[in-house]
Amino acid sequence: MIALLLRDLKIAVRAGGGFGLGLAFFLIVVVLVPFSVGPQSSLLASIAPGILWLGALLACLLSLDRIFALDFEDGSLDLLATSPLPLEGIVSVKAAAHWLTSALPLVIAAPFLALMLNLPAAGYFWIVLSLLLGTPALSVIGTFGAALTVGLKRGGLLLSILVLPLYVPTLIFGAELARRGVNGMDTQTPLLMLAGITFATIALLPFASAAVIRINLR
Repeated sequence: MIALLLRDLKIAVRAGGGFGLGLAFFLIVVVLVPFSVGPQSSLLASIAPGILWLGALLACLLSLDRIFALDFEDGSLDLLATSPLPLEGIVSVKAAAHWLTSALPLVIAAPFLALMLNLPAAGYFWIVLSLLLGTPALSVIGTFGAALTVGLKRGGLLLSILVLPLYVPTLIFGAELARRGVNGMDTQTPLLMLAGITFATIALLPFASAAVIRINLR
């Protein structure tokens, strides 16, 4: 499993759809927001958690179609599906590789980009915590969507349509957790809901993704 994870990390970086593209998109979103809503510091500070979360969500979406596409094209996916390794474990490794290359850099960069949105200093901890807790769910859900569309030509648009509705609960509770943390409000409810979504997707969706891949490879 470790060897497979290292292989996927190398492929993600060399294929050009890794952390560089996601970070660039994340930066573009944060830079353009002040131009669209105006330079009011109070307004930017109030919408900063939502903007950061939306930017991270869309940045993670960019590389989803590459999770299984390269392996499907060169036949590696068939070999992995027939290997002694459980397919559910392989899917989990794919999701972990996507999170490490696409989502984790966004979590690290979020506090620095928050400066451009005048996010109060008290909100840095909460925006990092919410992204760190919620982005694994984005990668696992995205892996499930990639499994549904593997083998389809030009399946990127269909993948986005399938995945975006599933991302909505994570976006709502992630942004709400950061917003409440910034405003000094009670964060227990969104924190528990966000953690519940993440742990539920990690526990259940790899089995669904593995089942879908077996069907698509028949």
